[in-house]
Amino acid sequence: MAPTNLNPSAPNIPYFTPHHLHSPGTPKELTSTTPTLFTPLQIRSVTLRNRIVVSPMCQYSSAPSGPQIGGLTDWHIATLGHYAIKGAALVFVEATAVQPNGRISPNCPGLWSDTQISGLRRVADLVKSQGALIGVQLAHAGRKSSTAAPWVSTVAGRKSKRAGEDIGGWPDEVKGPSGGPVQGWDGPFDSEKSRFWTPKALTTEEVREVVKDFARAAERSVKAGVDVIEIHAAHGYLLHQFLSPISNRRTDEYGGTFENRTRLLFEVVKAVRAVVPKDLAIFLRISATDFLEDTDLGRELGSWVVEDTIKVAKELPALGVDLLDVSSGGNSPLQQIDGMYAKSYHVKIASRIRSAVHTEGLKLLIGAAGLITDAEQARDIVQQAGGSNQVENGIQEEADAAKEMTDADDGKQPMADVILVARQFMKEPEWVLKVAWKLGVEVWWPSQFHRVLVLANQLQF
Repeated sequence: MAPTNLNPSAPNIPYFTPHHLHSPGTPKELTSTTPTLFTPLQIRSVTLRNRIVVSPMCQYSSAPSGPQIGGLTDWHIATLGHYAIKGAALVFVEATAVQPNGRISPNCPGLWSDTQISGLRRVADLVKSQGALIGVQLAHAGRKSSTAAPWVSTVAGRKSKRAGEDIGGWPDEVKGPSGGPVQGWDGPFDSEKSRFWTPKALTTEEVREVVKDFARAAERSVKAGVDVIEIHAAHGYLLHQFLSPISNRRTDEYGGTFENRTRLLFEVVKAVRAVVPKDLAIFLRISATDFLEDTDLGRELGSWVVEDTIKVAKELPALGVDLLDVSSGGNSPLQQIDGMYAKSYHVKIASRIRSAVHTEGLKLLIGAAGLITDAEQARDIVQQAGGSNQVENGIQEEADAAKEMTDADDGKQPMADVILVARQFMKEPEWVLKVAWKLGVEVWWPSQFHRVLVLANQLQF
């Protein structure tokens, strides 16, 4: 009789790391009192072990040129892998450009070349070996491209700084829906004060090439082993620029009416869905509002508002989008509320969108983001009234039981289905474990940490 392997390695990974008997961040028992935050959630063929997602966070740590341009590095393995080790359900790689001039900065990653697949695969291997899911956010920065890494701007004494050719930028290849001096993100170009370059308008053919490059990047994502692809249509980047009449002054089929301004977004969604496996989950991040409707600029040109986002949201289930990741702002320095520091606005908007979609019987998960820092705050955003019997089987059975609990309509509705957390993970990579402790949920830790669990349970985080 062959000996039993009591210490197997995680599968499908080219090095040894132990296969956890229980994935970190999952409750040791799922009962009727388990907060929804720590119940699993199935999306197509994958299951989140809890409802806590690491939001994409720019690291500006990829090579700006040469054979390793745009590739993920050991920095990304160390940072993103750590979140997975400490219990996050889904870990997103930062905004990853589908074209070279679609990078936010020269040091941002990309997937416009097959040479960039291997770096993403290395990150995916580690994250998945810890029982987490790996996602990548596909993006194009549009008129907000060719900027410097933040610490370069700080040295220059500015909040942000244009990246010139001297540091790998592409000032002559910054493209947006519309071009010309007034179409710079921060207005008419001033060589001393402007933080962004003046964009050139994409030709109609170039717009169609953007669609193709999103699809090509999605195919590379699949080859790298990702579980989730998120399409970035928020924060004033290219797809958001097309949505908003503030930045889209086109007169072809991609500008003018709501139908035309949303055309590129829907074409990208369709193109990505068409080239990825049916069971691969697709998220969409959107700025639900420009926060400009009550400004002189918004009154003059019109702006993107929550009602527009709700109209888009209702179209997404039929297009194969599984989750709408709700954010806001980023398309103009004149916005009335800075979404970066809006602790409750995103959640309230997410709740409004979720209610509108569910009222029409549509199935679309909603994610809430924005300064989610506290255990009780995180719990309450996704909490649903209802009950569930204790489940002692695997994560799939737990997900089925959790679905019954969160689909109940005899109690309060959650404001969102998952939370996406960014800055708090930078401060506390162990945030999932801390939240579980604060909420009184006993969760599994990584196998390598078992010897210190007794001590850990006594720690005051």
